Amino acid sequence: MGAIETGLAEIGIDKVFKYILTSLPAAPFYLRKGKALKEQIDIPITLPSWLSEDELKCYVTQYEKTGWELTAPWTGSKVEVPTKFIVGDLDLTYNTPGFRESMNFDVMKKHVPLLEDVVVMKGVGHFLQEEKPDEINQHIYDFFQKFSFLVFSPYPIHPWFIYNNV
Repeated sequence: MGAIETGLAEIGIDKVFKYILTSLPAAPFYLRKGKALKEQIDIPITLPSWLSEDELKCYVTQYEKTGWELTAPWTGSKVEVPTKFIVGDLDLTYNTPGFRESMNFDVMKKHVPLLEDVVVMKGVGHFLQEEKPDEINQHIYDFFQKFSFLVFSPYPIHPWFIYNNV
């Protein structure tokens, strides 16, 4: 276990996740040199209406099983299906130095070749689907409508056709 993991364990993973998931205004999560992590997040935290204690426990349990390596198996992989990327402008990740630059459409297309759209939602953090469910549902619905002709086709459709006609 590294120094950061040890620091997180001393505070309590549930408290760290509460801080990370409810930080507003959004700012990168920095560990200040010479200042204990506990001092940085030792504040009372009330969960928002869209995040229950049970949901928080689920995230904590998953972290305790895998640490921060949740996405490690996909490092270097490409997303090769039609994609619409949606992020909140208050998401900690979105506000991490260098992230916005990596969201340049052409840069993202290198990793997501079938990227169709990038949406930055105002006033929303990391849990878009819980914070603004109606807006997210509309984005998903509108995106799926582009492909509705595939569902009703009685003929097999070659992937070349899909790629060149959406």
